[in-house]
Amino acid sequence: MSRALPKYNKRRVALIGGAAALALTGAVVVNSALAGETSKNGGTDARTLASPGTISCPDVASRLPAIPATAQAEVDRNLALLNTQIAEANKRLVDTVGQGGPNFVQNAILGPLKDKRVSTVNRIATAIGRTAAKPQGLDALAPCALDGAAAAPGQQAGNNGNNGNAGNNGNAGNAGNAGNNGNTGNAGAAGTISCPDVASRLPAIPATAQAEVDRNLALLNTQIAEANKRLVDTVGQGGPNFVQNAILGPLKDKRVSTVNRIATAIGRTAAKPQGLDALAPCALNK
Repeated sequence: MSRALPKYNKRRVALIGGAAALALTGAVVVNSALAGETSKNGGTDARTLASPGTISCPDVASRLPAIPATAQAEVDRNLALLNTQIAEANKRLVDTVGQGGPNFVQNAILGPLKDKRVSTVNRIATAIGRTAAKPQGLDALAPCALDGAAAAPGQQAGNNGNNGNAGNNGNAGNAGNAGNNGNTGNAGAAGTISCPDVASRLPAIPATAQAEVDRNLALLNTQIAEANKRLVDTVGQGGPNFVQNAILGPLKDKRVSTVNRIATAIGRTAAKPQGLDALAPCALNK
């Protein structure tokens, strides 16, 4: 019996050691799984917690001269519109977090916002200029900036290929956009932008306005040429609404400002042409 005890004790120690090892292994497996889940969830949470920032714009109201009573209502309406434009841009900033490339915010939000503000401050200047000295240089207040944007962990170092998204993870570098086939359907065939002709819709132009009208008509052509170049340069970028948001939309806003300048120039010494804004929207022809 005394000789059997050591064997029994050995078996007992072996069983206890095996059970402990099994428990330890299970703990490691569970902890590893939890760690993986935490890391996975942590990545998701980190992306969720990334702050898109806010858009700040120069204050226009404080830069205006005395506003004639006859212009007050129109000026107030356009000042309110400036605030609405900023609020809409901030909402879009939140709604589109993670979309597009590194220039998405500039191209699809800040750029269009600037163009809208140019049109709006020009309307303010025109309203004041009808019965008082027209304020100059308000266009300089149009550009806005993105403040306080914070990239999420894992989006540093140039987003590091979207860090873990492996080129958008499963899209295999967008795999030719799997359906857009690398936008081969657009490659070499980005299309062209066509816009309504403004010159043919103008009334007789006073001699005193001719130079300014010609300058702005030339600018309309330059704007179309720049938009067509951008169309080619950005083939494959952004989502399905990229062309509308980043090219056609900003082009429309620029054209609104330009045709308004044309109408204002004519209106100084003749009847101001109405409805030219309807000629601002352009279309993509493929």
